[in-house]
Amino acid sequence: MRKKVEDLKVVALAGGVGGAKLVLGLDHVLKPGNLSVVVNTGDDFEHFGLKICPDLDTICYTLADLVDTNRGWGLANETYQVSQYLADLDAPGWFTLGDKDIAVHMERTRLLKSGWTLSQVTQDFCEKWDIETKVHPMSDSAAPTHINTKNQGLMSFQEYFVKHQFQPEVVSVVYERVLDSSPSQAVINAIEEADFVVICPSNPILSIEPILRYKEIRDLLTEKKVIAVSPLIQGQALKGPAAKMYDELGFVPEAYTVLLAYQDFLDLFIYDELDDESFPKKKVKDIITSKAQTIMKTKADKIALARVVLEQGIELLGMA
Repeated sequence: MRKKVEDLKVVALAGGVGGAKLVLGLDHVLKPGNLSVVVNTGDDFEHFGLKICPDLDTICYTLADLVDTNRGWGLANETYQVSQYLADLDAPGWFTLGDKDIAVHMERTRLLKSGWTLSQVTQDFCEKWDIETKVHPMSDSAAPTHINTKNQGLMSFQEYFVKHQFQPEVVSVVYERVLDSSPSQAVINAIEEADFVVICPSNPILSIEPILRYKEIRDLLTEKKVIAVSPLIQGQALKGPAAKMYDELGFVPEAYTVLLAYQDFLDLFIYDELDDESFPKKKVKDIITSKAQTIMKTKADKIALARVVLEQGIELLGMA
C-alpha cells in the first residue's frame, strides 16, 4: 500500500535562509510533529553579552510566520531604536539587532544562565510560537565555526559573514569543538526514527558541514536514506558565499561538487532543472540524481519542492 507523503517522518538538516525555505515547505506538507529539524549552531556567538543563534532564529521565525519575508531573516515589522542609539554612543554597530529580536536574545541568555540547555530554550520558544515541528540545535555545547582568511587571518564566522560581508579570501574553515561536545539525545532519536533525512539547500561548508562534523550524526546517516537538494544553481548561490568559498578553497562551484561533498552517505541528489545540460551524467556510487525546480520565491514554490522531495523519498524507500 502506498504511503502518503504527509505520513512520513522526516529529519531535515538546515541552516540559513535557503534551508529555512525548504523547512517551511516540508512543515506545510507533513503532518504536525512529523518533521524534525537539526539546525547548525556554528554561527552562534555573543554580542553585548547576549547569546545569539542566527540559524535557530531564522528557522523558528520562519516556521512561526514571524520572519521578515523580504530579507528571509529577522522579525517582521521590526524597529531598531536600540541599535540606533548604540550607534549614537559609538558602540560596535556592525551586527544590527532589532528591538524585538533583542528581547529573544535576552530571554535566551537569561534561561541559559539559569541552567537551561539550548535545546530546552529552543523547545520553550517553539511552544510559545506554536511551532509543532521539532527544532533541535545540533548540540547543546558551543561549536563555533571560524574562517581563516588570506590577508586578515582567523576570524569568527559572524565577523567574516556580517562585519566583512564575506569579502575576505578564504584559506580554510575551522570547526571548533569542546572535548565532550556531542549531539543531544533528541537529535540522535529523531534521526533514528525518521523514514529518511533531507539535507536542505543550505551552504554545505558553513551550515551543513558543522552538523556533519559530529561522528554520531555522520554514522547514523550511513544507515538512513538521505536526500540532498543543491544550493548552487548555474554555479551560483542564490544567497550567501557558498560558490565564492568553493572557488577560493579550490573546488568547482557547481551542484556536482555539492553531491561529492555528501557522497559517503547520500542516496538521492536533487539539482535545479537549469543545470540539467551541464550536470555530469556519470554515476557516483549508487547515488540517484534528479532535476527539479528548486528556486523558492513563494510559499507555493517551497511547498512544491517539498512535495517533490517527499515523493522521491517514498520511491527511494520502495513505498510507492
